[in-house]
Amino acid sequence: MKKEEVPQHPGSLGKVTKEVCYATDDTGKYTTELSQGWEVKTEALDVAWQDIAERVAAAKEKVLRGAASPLLYFMELKLMDIGVLAGYTGFWKWQVKRHLRTAVFKKLSERKLRRYAEVFEVSVPDLNSLIVHEDRV
Repeated sequence: MKKEEVPQHPGSLGKVTKEVCYATDDTGKYTTELSQGWEVKTEALDVAWQDIAERVAAAKEKVLRGAASPLLYFMELKLMDIGVLAGYTGFWKWQVKRHLRTAVFKKLSERKLRRYAEVFEVSVPDLNSLIVHEDRV
């Protein structure tokens, strides 16, 4: 695309940052040009964030029903999966997967709960209770 054709639609991050795009100048050589955003990209990001919000709400419902431990909710809220959470906590993946079960989570030691709470940037009581985080979802 030519330098003057670089999209300048105000996007989700338009007020925070600009994106570097490659475009051709008048002589046909590639150069960089700043873009405020692109409407198609903004719509795709909006759809992705809506999907994330739905996943967080579904995880919260599952936790409130007792079908999963609070770890599921915080994993979705912080955009983590089992592998990422295992990497941050130092637990094995199979251990994290096991800790997602409500009965197992209730028996976790204070030390293990603290490790999870540190990763999710909450206190241990907040980790056990979702009431504090209702306004986020």
